[in-house]
Amino acid sequence: MDWLHEAIPLPDQSYQCAALKRQQQLTKPVGSLGELEQLAIRLAAMQTTDTPCVDKVWISIFAADHGIAAAGVSAFPQAVTAEMVKNFVQEGAAINVLATQHQAHLEIIDVGVASSLAGLNIIHQKIALGTANFLTQSAMTAAQLSQALQAGKDAVARALADKSQLLIGGEMGIANTSSATAIACYLLNINALQLTGAGTGLDASGIQRKARTIQQALDRHNDIAPLPLLALQYFGGFEIAALTGAYLAAAQQQLPVIVDGFICSVAALLATRINSAIKPWLIFAHQSQEQGHQIILQSLDAQPLLNLNMRLGEASGAAVAIPLLRSACALHNQMATFAEAQVSGGEI
Repeated sequence: MDWLHEAIPLPDQSYQCAALKRQQQLTKPVGSLGELEQLAIRLAAMQTTDTPCVDKVWISIFAADHGIAAAGVSAFPQAVTAEMVKNFVQEGAAINVLATQHQAHLEIIDVGVASSLAGLNIIHQKIALGTANFLTQSAMTAAQLSQALQAGKDAVARALADKSQLLIGGEMGIANTSSATAIACYLLNINALQLTGAGTGLDASGIQRKARTIQQALDRHNDIAPLPLLALQYFGGFEIAALTGAYLAAAQQQLPVIVDGFICSVAALLATRINSAIKPWLIFAHQSQEQGHQIILQSLDAQPLLNLNMRLGEASGAAVAIPLLRSACALHNQMATFAEAQVSGGEI
């Protein structure tokens, strides 16, 4: 896993300065387009270009099951993970609709669904039939963790081969909010009650039961060092590890990333703990309705683009943000400057 610690370059400051200068010359009051201006400036620096563009978007959805599901932490049975993967293949899910709408490439990767998906038109990188139950043992072995991280890196390689300009990672896995919550609690030293949310739709008593289960697991494993890779190994899901690997690999290859909701933000937290230089490469799409997401975003000092009370996962919130980035680029590239338009005012 040495590749995880390879250097991550900063976005190019010369292009950032040039983009900022252009924004100050466009026919509008300086700063009047708010975050759209900052998005264009960031993308110009990340893509080392005067004309940032996100026409080619790559979406990778990692699917896996979780042993902790046996503890009754989800409102849905574990079988739903495989059923939803089949729904993705049949183009019936929200992310299918959004990927088609925005002409983004969508791939599904099985890194640990607890049933056979042989014959489906997906990427088959199954590590095991789900993780172990982290209530009683570590969720995965070190070798399995390495495989899951590599699956994320492999997805980035495919995106780069396609000359994609933006990466979106997504997840599918019943009980994965429990896994993400345990990871975040361990890294941030927070009690499970503060972070535990409804996930797929638990009622108040279900949330309490889920929080107690997660806290019991945290207490059982309280002797492990608070290191991101150990947190992943003991509490993680294969899909969360794959997302973590994808974010790190994307930043190493200077590929901008849109981070989806709660689970993806926990993967981003892990990635920043492994290599803090990743942060400038992450664009946070939205604040989800999941209880702990705001805390995770605050710990990352992240400003999400949207707050639509979404909690679906499967990269849906990130996909909804694609038009914002495209609008930011179009405004930056196509608006006239004061000089071009012969408008008085200069830098208003």
